[in-house]
Amino acid sequence: MPRSGRPAAPWLLFLVPTFIWGTTWLTIKFQLGTVAPEISVAYRFALASLVLFGWCVAQGLRLRYDLRTHVDLAVMGFLQFGLNYVLVYESERRLTSGLVAVAFALMVVWNVAGARLFFGTPARPAMLVGAALGLAGVTLMFWPEVARLGEASGRGLGLAMAVLGSTFASAGNLWSQRLYRGGHAVAPTTAWAMAYASAAVAVSCAARGIPFSFEATWPYVASLGYLVLFGSVFAFLAYLTLLRRVGAGPAGYTSAVIPAVAMLTSTVFEGYRWTAVALSGMALVVAGNLLVMRSPRAGAAAPPTPASSAAPRP
Repeated sequence: MPRSGRPAAPWLLFLVPTFIWGTTWLTIKFQLGTVAPEISVAYRFALASLVLFGWCVAQGLRLRYDLRTHVDLAVMGFLQFGLNYVLVYESERRLTSGLVAVAFALMVVWNVAGARLFFGTPARPAMLVGAALGLAGVTLMFWPEVARLGEASGRGLGLAMAVLGSTFASAGNLWSQRLYRGGHAVAPTTAWAMAYASAAVAVSCAARGIPFSFEATWPYVASLGYLVLFGSVFAFLAYLTLLRRVGAGPAGYTSAVIPAVAMLTSTVFEGYRWTAVALSGMALVVAGNLLVMRSPRAGAAAPPTPASSAAPRP
């Protein structure tokens, strides 16, 4: 965010990433046309990395790292912006955008488990209860889809892709802690990770003979621009500013609101039909995220952690 001028209010910094990340799930739908999903992912993060690199240069942030750090950045990018997003785009070809967003609320579960397994981070009782509530909520939200897995609709595959995508996103989240614990700034490392992800996806497409086509239509170009500038840059910078201003705990509450915003947009634009079971599931997802994000150090500024980075960001 700009250094000069009057600082943005914390409530505005909260609303900006929450609204943007809550609506980008629906925006991805406009990318699903004649261009292969993998190609759209490569375009998106190639452009987003260029914008972030430019912002880092303007802010005077360090962009040079040693070889070992670049390897870590490549792994982080492949997991968090490569495999993860390819699966998101593919799953949205089969499911409503809101349901895919809710599936990514499972990142709370994977992050808590992964932080305990790989970093020895103790899981507080509230975090365990929150993760359990989130898992139960996602199960309820998807129960109609699970009940129809035998139908030849592709929804079962879409659900599997969404869940698998959430595990890759969480793995990238956890891997990034190697970088953050080493004191590296988040924006430059994310720019490099996005660049490596775009390159990896593009090489994979070339090896498999997927054509690098482009859809020169208003819906495709506009949605790509929104995903690049707003979903991958502006919301990210606003969230980082909020993180520095109020700390990881309060900033992490975005993860409780984003699935609700995504489901609201899905209801309005995709005709998602709510049931009592789905409403109960949504309530459990939000409650679970809120419990996980509660922290004794909520007011302290801190770098992102597996729990505070759990917001589903499409």
